[in-house]
Formats: sequence, structure tokens, C-alpha cells
Amino acid sequence: MATLRHQQISVLTSSTVAFTICFAVWMIFAVIGVPIKAQLQLNETQFGLLASMPVLSGALVRLPLGLWGDRFGGRLVFFVLMLSTVLPIYLISHATEYWQFLAIGLFVGLAGGSFSVGIAYCARWFERKRQGFAMGLFGAGNSGAALTKLVAPAIVAGWGWQMVPTVYAVTMLVTAVAFWIFSYDDPSHRVASHVTLRDQLRTLKDPRVWKYCQYYSIVFGGYVALALWMTKYYVTEYGFSLQKAAMLAAAFSLPGGVLRAFGGWFSDRFGAHKVTWWVLWVSWICLFLLSYPQTHLTIQTVDGPKSFDIGLNPWMFTVLMFTVGVAFAFGKASVFKYVADEFPHDIGAVSGIVGLIGGLGGFLLPILFGAMVDLTGVRSSCFMLLYGVTWVSLIWMYWTEVRTTDVLHSAATKSR
Repeated sequence: MATLRHQQISVLTSSTVAFTICFAVWMIFAVIGVPIKAQLQLNETQFGLLASMPVLSGALVRLPLGLWGDRFGGRLVFFVLMLSTVLPIYLISHATEYWQFLAIGLFVGLAGGSFSVGIAYCARWFERKRQGFAMGLFGAGNSGAALTKLVAPAIVAGWGWQMVPTVYAVTMLVTAVAFWIFSYDDPSHRVASHVTLRDQLRTLKDPRVWKYCQYYSIVFGGYVALALWMTKYYVTEYGFSLQKAAMLAAAFSLPGGVLRAFGGWFSDRFGAHKVTWWVLWVSWICLFLLSYPQTHLTIQTVDGPKSFDIGLNPWMFTVLMFTVGVAFAFGKASVFKYVADEFPHDIGAVSGIVGLIGGLGGFLLPILFGAMVDLTGVRSSCFMLLYGVTWVSLIWMYWTEVRTTDVLHSAATKSR
């Protein structure tokens, strides 16, 4: 019989690997969407819808999956969920029409719902003082977005974009089987049989839940949206090849996933409140700088007209995106530290609704990115939008938390 320590490590490791593959699948159109866009001659808004379609279904199923994970056990729900995506992933390579990609994308997107199952499944295996780190480490599976940007372009270059879904389908099947072999189940982690669905959903009336949804719509919804958008942004804004664009885009996606474990540790150590506050400020400043469009400015001087070019070169842009990725990684962990601390008996339900709203942000934002580019012709308008949404979160956090808490010197207090 395996010891508790062995079970904890095995559950956390197998779940993190499984979530990494699920997230890589969830982001598949971030890379293959670029050649599909050219093949179908899509505009920016249509591309945004294509890239974000899996995010829509992945967001919508997070709440029911979180509830089912609480009731039937995270191991079983996680395993069945992964198996259900294998065939849709494979069918992407056989799609030829725009509507077919959209329809199949909805079924592929179920992989994104794995988060609300896995986060509660892992958290319940650890004591409260280590839950932040455990959830952060599991959430590092967001680095699957970077995995797609590193692996998929090479497959596209060698065998064409149609090979990517085939490789991903086989990988998902192997991962599902490995997860079942190496994970464990503990019936005591499930909700009591007398607890009804209404009881599970009652917590969602708490206004704190919706505040955390707002935070997560930035740190996760913004992360997903930019992970989907950045490869094409580098191609269109700086004229890079698909392979180079994806590599640079990974400078945002990789820290945005891997460093989530450190965000969990910091949240355990300093409190979710303090970490989230500084995450929002760093994000706000970086997004302000990223919002400035490439500008050619001519001014009249005493010596005649003089012209200046103002804008971010690719390397400064990448440094700022890396910083935003780090901030979002810490923020994703700190939001769920809030959830674990304040709703220890309803992690599945609360994480489900928070994840759902965050996922919907990841769905809507790429569409809005494309629409804003089509309307304004300014590619950096996507960062202007995120800047505004981050400002809303800062104001909300100030009025509900910061006014009664010294975020510089004291421990975080409970939000109101």
C-alpha cells in the first residue's frame, strides 16, 4: 500500500502532466490557426472566433465538471474527459470548411475544462498550508500553451498543419491511460451523498466569488487570449515567420504557466491578497506601455519639420510580454489561494465558476481583439482593451480590500 506522501506526489505529478497536455490541445489553433486563416482567407474577427472556439466550450463545462469532480471523484471525471477529446482532436485534420473547424473546436475545447476538475482533485490531497503551492504546481500545466508553440510549428514545417491534430490525438490517448495508472482515488474527498446540487451551488451567491471571477478574467482570461493571439501578432506586426513568431510568443506563454507554482508558494507565504494586488499593478503598467501603437511623429521646429518614430521594437515588446506572463502566473495562483482559504468545503463548485468566467474571458477577448483591429486598424488595440479591464479590477480590489489592509507591511486580511 502506497504511503500518503507517495500518493500526494503521484497524484500531483500525473495530474500536472495531464493538464499540460490538455492545455496544449486547448491552444492548438494558436498555431495551426495561422495557416488555416490563410487557406480559408479569413479576416481578423473570423480568426479570433476560430482561435477562441475551443475556449468557449472549455469555459462552459468548467462549472459542471467541478461539481461532478466533487461528487464522483476527480480521478474518474478527469480520465473520462480526456478520452472524450481524442476523436474530435483527430477530426480537425479532416475539416475543410470554416463551420467544420468551429464545430469540431467546440468538442476539442472540452480539454480546457480539465482545470476545474484537477485543481480541486489535487488540492484535497494536501493540508491547507501547502494547498497554494500544490494548486500552483498543478496550474503550471498552463505551460502547455508554450508546448504547442514550441512543438506544433516544427510539425507544420515538416509535415503540414494536418499532422498536428493526429499527433495530439495520439498524445492525449497515451496521457489519459498513464494518468489512470499513476493516479489515486480517495472517496473521503467527495461531497457527502446527502449534499444536493442546490447545496453545492448556494456558495455562488457569495459576492466574493464574483470578485475573484473578475480577477481571474484578467490573469487567466487575458493569458489565454494573448497565448492565442501572440503568434499571429508577431507575424503581422513584425513580419516574422511562423516558427520564429511562435518561439517568441512562448516567452509569454512559458513563464505564464511554469511560474504559477512560485505564485502558489508566494500566496502561501504572503497571502493571496498581497500577491494579487501587486500582480494587477505590474500588469497595468506593462499593458499601458504595450498599448502604444507604432507612431511616426512629425513636429514643426524653428529649424523646420523633424520626424520621430515611436514604438516598441520586437525585443522590448518581448521583454514586456515576458513580464506580463510572470505577473499573470502569480495572479492565477493567488486567485485560487483565495478560493482554497475561504471556501475549503466548496472548492470544486467555486473553482468551477471562477474558471468558467476566466475561460469566457479567454473566449471573448480574442474575438474583441480581432474586431478592434478590423475597426481601428491598430494592432495594439488588444492591449488597450486589457489595460481597461485591469483598471476595473484594481478599482474593485481597492474599494473592497485595500482600504482596510496595509498591503505593504501587514498580512492579508479576508476580503469583504
